[in-house]
Amino acid sequence: MSTALPTDAELTPATLAPYIQHTLIDVGITRDRIVAHAEETIRYGFDAAMVPGSWVAEVAEVLRGTDIGVASALDFPTVGVTTSAGKAAEAESLVRAGATQIDIGVQLGWLKSGRYDAFRDDIAGVVKASGVPIKVMLELPLLTEAEREAAVELSIEAGAAYLKNASSGAVEVANPASVAYLVARAPEGVKVKASGSIKSFDQAVSLLRAGAVLLGTSAGVAIVSDNTDENTTSY
Repeated sequence: MSTALPTDAELTPATLAPYIQHTLIDVGITRDRIVAHAEETIRYGFDAAMVPGSWVAEVAEVLRGTDIGVASALDFPTVGVTTSAGKAAEAESLVRAGATQIDIGVQLGWLKSGRYDAFRDDIAGVVKASGVPIKVMLELPLLTEAEREAAVELSIEAGAAYLKNASSGAVEVANPASVAYLVARAPEGVKVKASGSIKSFDQAVSLLRAGAVLLGTSAGVAIVSDNTDENTTSY
């Protein structure tokens, strides 16, 4: 979903599907599981299937002929360990395999060290190499206020298509305040994705009302089926 939720929209669990990126990032994923995940994405009408890079080609084949996106993440879940050249090369490889959008970890250590040009160029390299929308995982709770402002500004300068509050619930539970913070600083054409332990219909609606246009969660089926479980893992 590329547009913000209308302020007067009446929502039910099922109507949230176009805003959800159906996420499966896990260890030891089998082919049967990844195919079932892709098929669920079609069945429920989610915006995209978010999967590890090693399964992008498989998922792209299942989703062929639909308008559902194939998303993947790089420099994740251990953020900031990949070289800029390696990150750009992997992004290019993912697009060749069928990815239509990519979430990336950012070099927080460089940001905190005052290496602003390197931080920006790391993101810009992925944007240039991939040619698809790039979402930057900013890990807001790990930053000071000055670092947050710099991270947002540099990400926008680098050509990021989406600003994202965090990579997962291990960093931050997605909340309206973080979404609103990013929305207030995003210029026209740059959107906000929320991520991090999104587990319920009410939470999802609050994030969309705050201005997010995408929600990354592994609890999408439960949310749109109005059958949420507090023990569900959610990125």
